[in-house]
Amino acid sequence: MAVFSRRLILAAAAALTLAACERGNSPPRAGFEGVDITGADYARELNLPDAEGRRRSLQDFRGKVTVVFFGYTQCPDVCPTTMVELAEVKRQLGADGERIQGVFVSVDPERDTPEILKAYVANFDPSFVALRGTPDETKATAKQFKVFYNKVAGQTPTSYTIDHTAGSYVFDAQGRVRLFTRYGAGLDKLKHDLKILLDEKAA
Repeated sequence: MAVFSRRLILAAAAALTLAACERGNSPPRAGFEGVDITGADYARELNLPDAEGRRRSLQDFRGKVTVVFFGYTQCPDVCPTTMVELAEVKRQLGADGERIQGVFVSVDPERDTPEILKAYVANFDPSFVALRGTPDETKATAKQFKVFYNKVAGQTPTSYTIDHTAGSYVFDAQGRVRLFTRYGAGLDKLKHDLKILLDEKAA
């Protein structure tokens, strides 16, 4: 029995060592409130036009802690609440908040025109960026981020709603995906996690 237990311990130690090797140069784990997805093999690519028609990627936001949220401007609750909380956290962090970048990715390119998106994000914070791709680009980007969205028919062809993943992806200042924050977790938890990333030293 002792030999068997020792083998289990050695096997577990080997598995932990292998996991550490696989993470390679990933940043050290921190005490996050959100879901720590450091080293994930998804949510790594973002290449869509902004409201001005310029192609934007995650590299454009290096040096800032970037929060990416997929939603749509006619969303009745989840989207505006998420954007309000992010803007409020940015405000509460004062000078450090200037190093937070909000990115809103539309899952409704049919109705979310560049003009509508530009005005929408500006209502929350003038520094926030809105991205809008073609339907095919939107689908591919959502797949890369493991984001679900689905159109739900309304009373008229244009009054539909969209069910979608209610959470945000957070990237550190080096452009590495670190967190998934669930909708409804609260402003304080988001602030806690963003402050940890803002305080990290560049690796």
